[in-house]
Amino acid sequence: MVNEGAPTAKRRLLTREARLAYLLLLPAVVCVFGFMVYPLVYVVMMSIFRTNRLGWLQNFVGLANFIEVMSDLEFWRITGRSLFWTLLAVSLKTFLGMIIALLLNVEYRGRKIARMLFIAPWASSVPISVLLWSWVYNPQFGLLNHTLRITGISANPPIWLGYPISGFIAAIWVDIWIGVPFMALVFLSGMQSIPDELYESADLDGVTGFQKFIYITLPSIVRILQISTLLSALWTFNDFNSIYILTGGGPVNTTDILITSIYKNAFVYARFDRAAVMAVITFFILTALSVVYARHYFKEES
Repeated sequence: MVNEGAPTAKRRLLTREARLAYLLLLPAVVCVFGFMVYPLVYVVMMSIFRTNRLGWLQNFVGLANFIEVMSDLEFWRITGRSLFWTLLAVSLKTFLGMIIALLLNVEYRGRKIARMLFIAPWASSVPISVLLWSWVYNPQFGLLNHTLRITGISANPPIWLGYPISGFIAAIWVDIWIGVPFMALVFLSGMQSIPDELYESADLDGVTGFQKFIYITLPSIVRILQISTLLSALWTFNDFNSIYILTGGGPVNTTDILITSIYKNAFVYARFDRAAVMAVITFFILTALSVVYARHYFKEES
């Protein structure tokens, strides 16, 4: 009788624990559905429907919205600019982050203070950092133009954010300034996990510093390099703050990237169906990038 009742009691206990687990998970499931699943599904629905000025679905049009957007040359210019923005910014952040990590990995007095200073841009709020840089670029009282005047380099400094090329370069620099500390810290953590014996053996063999970097440091952190580069590419492609706070996508949309164009189409022009199409295309671009990276990463792992 005892042996027959024990499994029943155990099943009851498991049932109670399962119900409690489901009850505790319910708020998280509701939040995920409400803030992630539902908006994603609704954006996809908007991309295949005509919408009114309030974003409500009107009539089904299928792929007509996609054909309309992809027939627009402005969309392809913005997409190309987004890809160029990501490629250039991520490349420079990776290069500069690697140099800074190498400098911070060397023993010298004040290294801890240097690490704290390098992490400050990344630890600060991104909108606040971009806003500070907008003051630096200000043509009247900005620090950059003031420095150019008092040093005699330029008596009439340019309006940095008022022209397409200079505004785009200024935004890229701000994105790099914010993102480099993350790359440097990730690379530094990887470098510090490399055994000292490898470098000591290389010193005994008369290996130069550059050769140690190529044959010891770089192969040891290649996995970290791949993951950090992927994360940086995803974040940079969706960097809304640097462009919108500095230039607003101007002048005349010449510094827009996909994420700022999506925002303006949705919340400035109230063209929600067009914004939804661009959001879906952006999702597929980032998904394809992630899949390619993942396949390459796991292929090398196997």
